[in-house]
Amino acid sequence: MPSIQVLDKCFGCQKCVKACPFDAISMHHKLAVIDLNKCTLCGACVEPCPVEAIVIEHEHSPHVDLSAYKGVWVFVEQKDGVVQSVVWELLGEGKKLAGARNTELAAVLIGYGVEALTRDLFQRGADKVYLAEHPSLVRYLDEPYSRILTKMIRQYKPEIVLTGATTVGRALIPRTAVEVKTGLTADCTGLAIDPASGHLLQTRPAFGGNIMATIRCENDRPQMATVRHKVMVEAPVDPGRTDGQLIRIEVSDPDVASRMSILEVVKEVEETINITEADIIVSGGRGIKGPEHFGMLKELAGVLNGAVGASRAAVDSGWIGYSHQVGQTGKTVKPKIYFAVGISGAIQHLVGMSSSDVIIAINKNPDAPIFAVANYSLVGDLFQIVPALTKRFREVLKR
Repeated sequence: MPSIQVLDKCFGCQKCVKACPFDAISMHHKLAVIDLNKCTLCGACVEPCPVEAIVIEHEHSPHVDLSAYKGVWVFVEQKDGVVQSVVWELLGEGKKLAGARNTELAAVLIGYGVEALTRDLFQRGADKVYLAEHPSLVRYLDEPYSRILTKMIRQYKPEIVLTGATTVGRALIPRTAVEVKTGLTADCTGLAIDPASGHLLQTRPAFGGNIMATIRCENDRPQMATVRHKVMVEAPVDPGRTDGQLIRIEVSDPDVASRMSILEVVKEVEETINITEADIIVSGGRGIKGPEHFGMLKELAGVLNGAVGASRAAVDSGWIGYSHQVGQTGKTVKPKIYFAVGISGAIQHLVGMSSSDVIIAINKNPDAPIFAVANYSLVGDLFQIVPALTKRFREVLKR
């Protein structure tokens, strides 16, 4: 942990007192004194000091032999024996990273009765599959899954570990990162290898989505990241690539011990198609003026066999459920066609849908930010435009 101290150089100029945003510095006997209960080690007091009397010292972790870590791993999230589609995206991106590092791509499969899935993983580009099976692993639980993954990392030492930024991934990987004492970057929207250093460059939205931060884990391994769904291209299927190296992981009863148990699984019933899997999404924002007008969007989505989405403003207003929210604090989508109806286009929303193949924006404000990313811009009254589009699509699709 870093620490902060005031050296004997201090002569009581009080510049640090004025600079501290947390009122953690006061003067005693004309010398600066830091209240460690208030100090957050932000460093705002260091630069203003004219005599460098305030020092923040960082403890460095023991040196890790980075050369001992090789390979790119993708955690295979599966439910009831079905691989989640985010895994195919991770394998596609993982293959690029493995190529840049001249190493192997491996899939980590944990569950029970899931060995048949290895064929699909090999066809999607995995060179190896690490398989851990046990009857107690039939459903995901934090403790046993993270314990087994930690055990595998310590034994085989991968350089990079990727999971989806899903409910499972966000629960699993932080626990694992703590155990193996390494860094973790969450909700990444971009991954690349630094050609100079070989470090993984992990890009994610920061400060409410207003900037994109690129993060490195330079001193520890493995480099771990969760990746947003629908921001990367799926690995293609190679039907002729059916074999690879299957490594079975021995799982004992202590490995699967858990203080939790699953009593019941309640599956959410979507009113329409799941928005993360939909090819066409019709999303509504504050401009639709009320929950009753989502029926108009559902009608258009129904004609197009699509799904209904929403901006955070619409969800926060209680007009539609959270499962429909698109954006930084909602779901990331990548449909073939995205209708943005009455959505202004705040950066937080754009993070979740800007990778759509075609964006059609409908808004009465010609200066709405959404038009900057739209392929087709319809400026006008959405309450006239949407019904007209629905009517026309219905006529054309009946032919």
